[in-house]
Amino acid sequence: MTFDYHRLKYWPFEEVVQSCTARDSIRYALSIGIGADPMNEVQMPYVFEESGRFAAVPTIAVVLGSPGFWAHDPETGTDWVRILHGEQKLELHRPLPTAATVKTRTRAIGIVDKGAPILTERAFKDAVTYKPLTTLTSTTFAHGNGGYGGPSDPAPEPHALPDRDPNLFCDLSTLERAALIYRPSGDYNPLHTCPVVARTAGFEKPILHGVRTLGVAGHRILRSCCDYDATRFRSLQLRFSAPIYPGETIRTEMWRDGPRSSFRASAVERAAVVLSNGLALAGT
Repeated sequence: MTFDYHRLKYWPFEEVVQSCTARDSIRYALSIGIGADPMNEVQMPYVFEESGRFAAVPTIAVVLGSPGFWAHDPETGTDWVRILHGEQKLELHRPLPTAATVKTRTRAIGIVDKGAPILTERAFKDAVTYKPLTTLTSTTFAHGNGGYGGPSDPAPEPHALPDRDPNLFCDLSTLERAALIYRPSGDYNPLHTCPVVARTAGFEKPILHGVRTLGVAGHRILRSCCDYDATRFRSLQLRFSAPIYPGETIRTEMWRDGPRSSFRASAVERAAVVLSNGLALAGT
């Protein structure tokens, strides 16, 4: 089976219905490092359901309503072992509830010949009220299928970081078992779990989920730009520029410009930028 533009552009994604409980919201918050210091009371609303301000971390949306590892289907014609998550955008239409049933519909919105980026959009709505909750836009790079010679859609332009020193930065260490802790949140790609699959893909060991690193950056935005008030979190976008291994330290650097915050994240031990071209919007 070969890579086929039209087959992928009109891939029959099924609507996904998923229930998220308070336990799921807490587990996600813990998996991205919130609550690492159990005496940090400002983080309690995200890890303690009896908190008077119990809330869901906004970036939990990236693990809800997933269509699954659809590229693994041989009918897609993709070299699934060499599939990597390249870019992610999250736009919140209203604060996410700590417990709800959501319906999501995924569709392919673009495929680019060079490098074979596959752009998908996942729209969320509350299954009871039908109100829109959030929209995710993702770019997946099919490195084994680039230059397929077929039709090509325009690629999105990444956000340019300011040409000045960042306003602030913070470091967060990760556990060696961080990928295993994060996996139950919904990303079961064996690249993050199985050493054999990781080596086949060219990595020395399983790599940390890109969206887990996104969650760490989102936590920094929530802390630095929203004072841990999830209702102020509007949107986030970034590019996954390099893998990070469990156990490494993630340094997030930020540039503040009113409600706009540009950011990037690096693996301190290797001086490697792992998240780049980041932009977040936070309201007052």
